[in-house]
Amino acid sequence: MADQSKIKRVDLKRIFIIHGPNLNLLGNRDPEQYGTLTLDKVNSAIRKKARELGLEIRIIQTNYEGRIIDTLHRRRKWADAFIINPGALTHYSYAIRDAIDGIQVPVVEVHLSDIYAREDFRKTSVTKEVCLAQFLGKKVDSYREALEYLEKYLKASS
Repeated sequence: MADQSKIKRVDLKRIFIIHGPNLNLLGNRDPEQYGTLTLDKVNSAIRKKARELGLEIRIIQTNYEGRIIDTLHRRRKWADAFIINPGALTHYSYAIRDAIDGIQVPVVEVHLSDIYAREDFRKTSVTKEVCLAQFLGKKVDSYREALEYLEKYLKASS
């Protein structure tokens, strides 16, 4: 039997995922845009992809701007990176933008729909410039691509 003290623990990279306002309504909200996709289905796909990539994840959904900011602040020491879908807050929350900029942890922005192909007000992302990358328009695959991107980014940064 192997000496457990000599076995090196593999450090899993930790990703904290924040779903913003109204994502709890997926499956009921705007079926033309989002289809029948529910937040539970999105989270299941995220968990599956994270396991495949060897990532540890935590996920929250909140409809409150302050909770998003508090989560970024509090979880910055736990997380190696964040994935955030700020929902409609994407278009005007300079407070979330400043929180992302201030935590000095990599953040990737994700959207299920293509915000640049929707209403004019959605074509602005005030958070994009303080994020490493933006993945959008591919429904749940936007999250999968963000996880793959961060896994490679964190591996290269190690």
